[in-house]
Amino acid sequence: MPTTPRPERSGAVRRSRPVARFALAAALLTGSLAVTTAPTYAVTGTPDSTNGYTYTAQVVVGDAMRGCSAVLVDRDWLLTAASCFAEAPAQSLAVPPGKPRLKTTATIGRTDLGTNQGAVRDIVELVPRTDRDLALARLSRPVTEVTPIPLAGAAPTAGEELRFAGYGRTTTDWAPVKLHTGALTVGAPSATSATYTGKDGAAACMGDAGGPVVRTVNGAHQLVALNSRSYQGSCFGIATTETRTGGVVTRVDDLASWVESKVVATSITDFNCDGAEDIAIGDPKATVGGKASAGVIRVVYGDGKGTAEITQDLDWVPGDAEADDWFGEVIDAVDHDEDGCTDLVVGVPAEDLGSAVDAGVVDVLHGARGGIGTGAATLHLEQGTGSGAVAAAASQSGDRMGHAVAAGRTSAGEPYLLIGVPGQNSGSLAKAGMVFYLRGKTNTSVTQNSPNVPGGDEAGDGFGTSVAADGSHLAVGAPAETVGGHAGAGSVWTFGHTVGADGIPTPLAGITQDSDALSGGSEAGDEFGATLAMADYTTAGPATATESVLAIGSPGEGLSVDNVNRAETGRVIAVRITATGTYSQLNSFWQGTNEDGVSGASEPGDHFGDQIAIVNTAPRAQSTAATMRIAVGVSGEDIGSAPDAGAVQTFSLLGAPGNSDLWIAPGSAGIPGSPGTDQYVGHNIHFTGTKLYVGMPYGPSSYGSLHALPMSNAIAGGTVAQVTTYQPGTGGLPPVGDRFGHSAR
Repeated sequence: MPTTPRPERSGAVRRSRPVARFALAAALLTGSLAVTTAPTYAVTGTPDSTNGYTYTAQVVVGDAMRGCSAVLVDRDWLLTAASCFAEAPAQSLAVPPGKPRLKTTATIGRTDLGTNQGAVRDIVELVPRTDRDLALARLSRPVTEVTPIPLAGAAPTAGEELRFAGYGRTTTDWAPVKLHTGALTVGAPSATSATYTGKDGAAACMGDAGGPVVRTVNGAHQLVALNSRSYQGSCFGIATTETRTGGVVTRVDDLASWVESKVVATSITDFNCDGAEDIAIGDPKATVGGKASAGVIRVVYGDGKGTAEITQDLDWVPGDAEADDWFGEVIDAVDHDEDGCTDLVVGVPAEDLGSAVDAGVVDVLHGARGGIGTGAATLHLEQGTGSGAVAAAASQSGDRMGHAVAAGRTSAGEPYLLIGVPGQNSGSLAKAGMVFYLRGKTNTSVTQNSPNVPGGDEAGDGFGTSVAADGSHLAVGAPAETVGGHAGAGSVWTFGHTVGADGIPTPLAGITQDSDALSGGSEAGDEFGATLAMADYTTAGPATATESVLAIGSPGEGLSVDNVNRAETGRVIAVRITATGTYSQLNSFWQGTNEDGVSGASEPGDHFGDQIAIVNTAPRAQSTAATMRIAVGVSGEDIGSAPDAGAVQTFSLLGAPGNSDLWIAPGSAGIPGSPGTDQYVGHNIHFTGTKLYVGMPYGPSSYGSLHALPMSNAIAGGTVAQVTTYQPGTGGLPPVGDRFGHSAR
């Protein structure tokens, strides 16, 4: 193909007659992405009458100023042209990773834009390539109505005939209503692209950039390339003297492993939506404005983009910093408003409201391109205000709303919040406990008196002391529950996300240590359910997980070891929950004896299970012993002459504990220093898909610290890599604080 003139990028800005631009914008406001007049079709392609290209998407950037096409390659991801998002595509295809600069909407599976078939999603994250006109685009929610197209494994060859599809212009239409397709013949392939010539007069036009170029093998489509540039012969708005139908496509056949690595990765915390991982660290005992233990949260933005301090004295954070608020005691993170920026969920259970001491509140602090606090207004949740069950309740002393929070997304991608209120009274029953469940329009409360929930409210149960959730299930702990006459034996309840006619998530089971499926038995002071952690469990992949693994901690559990009772040594049980809600024991974790295969030995006061973190490092694949990990905090562990030094032990959730355990303490696994008295290591631990965070708020630093261990450091036999340490006075963090590292997300 001649190099002069250069083919134009088919995703260029749509700039033309004001009437056409107005028509497109007006149609967008009514939910249609094309003009409403009936289209005519010409040599640039024919309408797709077979519905065989439903994986094709129309992309509209900004206020309908730029339109492109794309292709669904995963339920959460599109492939499209980077030029669709570049500031000046004729000069550079450089696109920053993260949230698109302008609001961008994708319509997937709607081959006729005049219908309501398929799905409409926002594009909330871009992962661009630097070597070709290509970007992965993450959707705000999964698309389950349309089957993604697989990537081809073989390069296009000279002379090969392929078909392309797109929503771009035709000869006579500025914005056609129907997806159109055409055939092309490959010219000369290169490492990242290939030239082509349209067959029978077909050509890619403005708006076709990012559309699929497809090979058919045994009746099935494979994605070979994407539309990128074209001479646009006979396209609407192009001079009639231009008759060439050739152009350039971007190859994708060599990118299967790159695409796979991105689409199966666990989500990261990204408060400023730039594609780099951030971390929020709670210091609830910090002094703010002279108010002792008012509390502060410090944010460290990834890629060296600075730090931020969040307190209740900021204008955009509800309330005021007050002594003993302990702001930052409880935190979690999720993209609650589905805009591509992670939001920080903060439980402040020690917040006083008027005369109600320790009534508690929960705030959702929204992430934004400029960082937390620069975008949407904070969502403030306080009993007696707002809407739904939260508004119907009343704040009372000792409620401790937000004592535990779990934030995440259902398997359908919908954000949810599960909030524990363990001090809530039930009539005359003090501290029976309650939880709030918020998802979409659902704003409901659940107690042990709710329909079909096993048991009943009792004084002092503390239902909601602990909570956990994943895409399929919810769990609520009441470690103070009396079971079989044993005070403080503890219980756990499981639920499904589906909300029934009674307005609450579906109750599934009540679990105690007396349950037939579990080993052991309920005893006074076990505190079964004091800590909970949950992760998606996939039995056959790739698929959407419908099962869960729930880890239940009993830090007060007394065990007989070598015929000697070890009080409050602690134990953790891992439970598998099926799609129907049945459960069975997967594993029991405890330190055992000096002679068994598990590191350490059960000793009085170890409190094994004081905290638990679990992770599925490959949630889109079949779960294995290598991908399912658990970290257990042993905050009361004595090490040498240092009482209550604390430690962390990691295991495979699915393998034999003695074959996979790793002992982690200062001086090991890359954590600097040595064990010290009353350090209580293991009191704060948190897994991500790539790291284990270990908080050390009790020293040796007078401020506290947090250590980010690469996953290899947290696996038995793994390579010990460099640990990242966050500590006041370093890395841009001010040299102040008291309990830094108490919480982290």
